[in-house]
Amino acid sequence: MNSKEQKLEAFSKLLDIMDDLREKCPWDKKQDLQSLRHLTLEEVYELSDALLEENLTEIKKELGDVLLHLVFYAKIGSEKKSFDIADVINSLNEKLIFRHPHIYGNVEVKDEEEVKQNWEKLKLKEGNKSILAGVPKSLPPIIKAYRIQEKVKGIGFEFASAEDAWKKVDEELAEFHAETNPEKKEQELGDVFFSLINYARISGLNADSALERTNIKFIKRFQMLEKLALEKNLNLSEMSLEEMDILWEEAKKTV
Repeated sequence: MNSKEQKLEAFSKLLDIMDDLREKCPWDKKQDLQSLRHLTLEEVYELSDALLEENLTEIKKELGDVLLHLVFYAKIGSEKKSFDIADVINSLNEKLIFRHPHIYGNVEVKDEEEVKQNWEKLKLKEGNKSILAGVPKSLPPIIKAYRIQEKVKGIGFEFASAEDAWKKVDEELAEFHAETNPEKKEQELGDVFFSLINYARISGLNADSALERTNIKFIKRFQMLEKLALEKNLNLSEMSLEEMDILWEEAKKTV
């Protein structure tokens, strides 16, 4: 692994390259905060894919892409005379020190859970008016639900056990099945999803990762089904569900 000096040298070179690109490259000169936003989201999702696959080579590559965007935003901030990368890092350093009094102060904690609880309380001291103020509006719904639940847990708003959380799932399912009004039924479905995510979280499972892995698995199996149909000269659009299910079961044996 690289020494601290080598890491600092690499980061310094990146800052120099960013300066060059912003000055000399027609595309980089044209970018602003809004034009980069959707590209940043794309890079973060590509990093997410690599993380799910635990592909360390791809993770390294995608981390580089995300880091480039962070440096790019800081460069634009400096051009606007608002902030530069040092301000970004110094602000982060101050926040981390303030939110870890068990490391940089006299506070004692017994476990990870107490660290999380202290974290949320300290955020309120920083001026946040609500525990939920820091949840981004544009987060994907499953991740947003998870973060909401994690944050309120920090002040003790939490089921005592996974079993209690599952009772809530049963309750919401009953309300969903009993509802006949389409609009209200959709609301009840949302409650079912929220309670399922809560149960998974309390059980130590990540609903977003679980669903994405199922998506990936389904895609691979269905593509295998398509391959099997092609090998057998079968047209999927002309097959019955029962006939396709036979191919599906065959696909499951290989994927």
